[in-house]
Amino acid sequence: MKRILVPTDFSDTAENAIDFAVQTSKIFPAKITLLHSYEVYSSFSTDYLGVNREFTYSMLNDIEKNLDEVKNRILKQHGIEVDTFISTYPLYNAIEKAVQEKKPDLIIMGTLGASGIKEKIWGSRTSSVIGKTKIPVLVIPDSYKWSKPKKMLLATNRFQKDPEILRFLFELAGLYMANVQVGVFTDTDNDKAETFIENKQKIAEYEDFLKSTYYENTLTSNHLTGTDFRETIQDYISQNDIDILVMVTYQTGFWKRLFNPSMTKKMSYHTEVPLLAIPGV
Repeated sequence: MKRILVPTDFSDTAENAIDFAVQTSKIFPAKITLLHSYEVYSSFSTDYLGVNREFTYSMLNDIEKNLDEVKNRILKQHGIEVDTFISTYPLYNAIEKAVQEKKPDLIIMGTLGASGIKEKIWGSRTSSVIGKTKIPVLVIPDSYKWSKPKKMLLATNRFQKDPEILRFLFELAGLYMANVQVGVFTDTDNDKAETFIENKQKIAEYEDFLKSTYYENTLTSNHLTGTDFRETIQDYISQNDIDILVMVTYQTGFWKRLFNPSMTKKMSYHTEVPLLAIPGV
């Protein structure tokens, strides 16, 4: 873990993400890059008159000053040096460009920003990054306050054995000195009885595999059953003091449904614990 990329719009929620990155860099010395994306729109007429150009230069100058203020504050308060990255592309494209140039190992970002409605930001900006980027994304809820992670829950139904995925998870857990738990969900309404039995049998095998491969003797696995994935996971997180929920992203469609504000029941637990989304390979 050498570098962390933190997108910011200077909102309180972005500050939570920055603080998480700063506190994390105190535990293991990862460099921090602050990213601000200012999307520039243009038209031939206004550009010709110089209106857009002058306004854009003024905005970019203000952004640079704001980033420098944050950078200097972090250095003064925490003794941590950070660098900055300004882009005129939309957020996802800006992150892509920053990833290419800075090569971060992890992206830490908030769930909403200063631009407005929580559901709109959650459904567009965050989900535009999760499920698309090849870099793991740690999403920090807007009301979350830093606490050193002690327990991480990998929620899975695929029994992942890909070393790219698992190596990142267990290395991060090791850096935090956090215990890893595995939760496998079975839908008691929609899954067949064979699925229930198969999941129950695979859990024990998967636990043995993880323990022997990654030397995680304290790892525990649990068969989580219920009629709603989100509610079941939420209950488990609350009852077991989970600090970070870990999920692997495979299907874009799933993430669009997951973060869609029109869903009857929203994933309210995201306002309580961070979500680490590791891209499937």
